[in-house]
Amino acid sequence: MLFDKLKREKRHTYEVPKRDPGLDQPLSPTLEDTLARLAQLTGQTADLQVNRLEVEGYKLAFVMFEGLVNYQTLILGTASDLHRLLAGQKIPSCLVPDRLCQELFMAGDKKKLRSFEELIQFIASGFAVLLIDGSPEGVALGVQGFSFRSIGEPASENNLRGSREGFAEPIRINMSMIRRRMKTPSLRMKLLKVGEKSRTDVCLVYRSDYADPEMVRRVEQRLREVRLDNLMDSGYLRPFLESGPFSLFSGTGVTERPDTLCAKVSEGRIAILVDGSPYAILLPCLFSENFQSMDDYAERPYYAVFIRLIKYLAFFLTILLPGCYVAAVNFHPELIPDQLLFRIAEAEQGMAFPLMFQALLIHFIYELMREAGLRLPRPVGHAVSIIGALVIGDAAVTAGLISTPMVMVVALTTISSFVIPSLYEPVTLLRLLFILLGGTLGLYGVVLGLAFVGVNLCSVTVLGVPATSPETPLSLYSLRDTLIRVGWRQLGQEQFIISRTAGADQNGEPADQNGEGQP
Repeated sequence: MLFDKLKREKRHTYEVPKRDPGLDQPLSPTLEDTLARLAQLTGQTADLQVNRLEVEGYKLAFVMFEGLVNYQTLILGTASDLHRLLAGQKIPSCLVPDRLCQELFMAGDKKKLRSFEELIQFIASGFAVLLIDGSPEGVALGVQGFSFRSIGEPASENNLRGSREGFAEPIRINMSMIRRRMKTPSLRMKLLKVGEKSRTDVCLVYRSDYADPEMVRRVEQRLREVRLDNLMDSGYLRPFLESGPFSLFSGTGVTERPDTLCAKVSEGRIAILVDGSPYAILLPCLFSENFQSMDDYAERPYYAVFIRLIKYLAFFLTILLPGCYVAAVNFHPELIPDQLLFRIAEAEQGMAFPLMFQALLIHFIYELMREAGLRLPRPVGHAVSIIGALVIGDAAVTAGLISTPMVMVVALTTISSFVIPSLYEPVTLLRLLFILLGGTLGLYGVVLGLAFVGVNLCSVTVLGVPATSPETPLSLYSLRDTLIRVGWRQLGQEQFIISRTAGADQNGEPADQNGEGQP
């Protein structure tokens, strides 16, 4: 009967707002009609500016949104050019847009528009639209001048050597930073509109001489199939580009460094920029790339190999150490040296909670402090971290809630997770999973969890490229820059191309463009 009642209840479903049919209407040849219709479509919004003027008998109007244009360029440059171009001219009003698009000098980007949808899209993007009485067309002038955060050092990808520049929010600024570093004519940038309502600019960046055309086509198709009302950040797009929703590890990467993006694009990868976001998406992204940094290529090869080995060790420590510690103490004490086992047993005497619950509790407290430190203002966040580490941690040990060895294990685990920040989210969940498996099934549960992680990682594939390449399938050609890194003399002999990795044959030779091994 309960199910019948639920079926009879009216379901409230979300209805997609209908598109205003007025957006598809063409501009009216009468200037006043066009302005009246524009005011109706925008709901008399307060930031819409309409500046009327008359030049040589032509009735004109500049339409823009307040704060999005450079008024100095618009007034001193474009207005003076209008007087020069229209002085003494007796051309029909319908031909004025063509004349302006051909000879107007000060506006960098000039485009004609014919519908109200185009009109609103251009003025919302920082263009000033010139409307002419008697013409059914308008001219969009690229005089953008909105304020934005200046280019600064990346916040999440610090390095000792190399560039200090990071992406900003405006997509045009980011595109110029990429173009300045890669002057090759094969660099392609394709702009798309994503978002039914926001109509956010999304830029597809790739190199035509390295990127697989089929891979580019599939990425562009996925972007065009995205169904979102509003696109506010590049993170919104990542689920639409990944292979499956149940993968622990992502097949897409994120960077806010222009030099990193250019290096990845030069390997045949595809980058995606989103207007309003300083983080670019890179795909496909291999699992081994989470252990690489730009400093690896500025140091000597043997030191870069040493640092990468430390990062791999930190990865296994951060996911396995708490679970293995709980499993060894509870189920396999014979694996622990006697002297160390006696000290652990002495520390565990009088504890109020079992070992597995201690591990979960201290991880919960740490994540609580970390989230508070991130969301609060920076000075307050630092104070919260200090109070949490000194006061709460010491009080928990003194009160017998958490043992001292467990605090040391979790501290080492947390420090290890900072070595690979790009994997922080999956390793945090895996750490809790291994604690539960180790606390209930012992080391057998840890081994079972490792098998699950390995299968899940091997199942991640993006655009036909396995995330575990070049280890599986094995490609000796591509192993030169994974766990180890050879010198630039060897790396520079032949360019690594991501689309050839998955097609490598059993001998490890790179595949050609048709997917067949080289002779």
